[in-house]
Amino acid sequence: MAYLLQRMESFDGLAVLTTNLRANLDEALIRRLDAAIDFPEPQAEERYLLWLACLKGNMGRVGQNHVQRLSVLPLTGGSIRAASVSAAYLAAAQGELLGPAHLLRGVQQEWSKQGRLSFPTTEFEESFTEAAHDEPDQRI
Repeated sequence: MAYLLQRMESFDGLAVLTTNLRANLDEALIRRLDAAIDFPEPQAEERYLLWLACLKGNMGRVGQNHVQRLSVLPLTGGSIRAASVSAAYLAAAQGELLGPAHLLRGVQQEWSKQGRLSFPTTEFEESFTEAAHDEPDQRI
């Protein structure tokens, strides 16, 4: 922390710092900030749009019903992006188009990284997996 504070003191420009762990910030650092902006966690509608933005151009076998189901999970924009990138890497490593199973695994990885003990519910996982077997829905 001392190194960051020293660098901030000698920096003659605009610095933008971000964190999702504001409670863990050092008081000395907070005193040196000119502004602190809190962004509320996105609601379901916003998460839906974030999922669409992150998956744009790489929907593969993912349909609107999958994205709608994912948007109920309490994830931030950064977590949604990380989960979608992980899912894309998983699909590419398997030589497959992005699919619901890849997205589910990406979300589970992100859930775990956040220190959450378990995935939301088995019921969610089952309904999401079942959606993969539904008749083809509207592609996005």
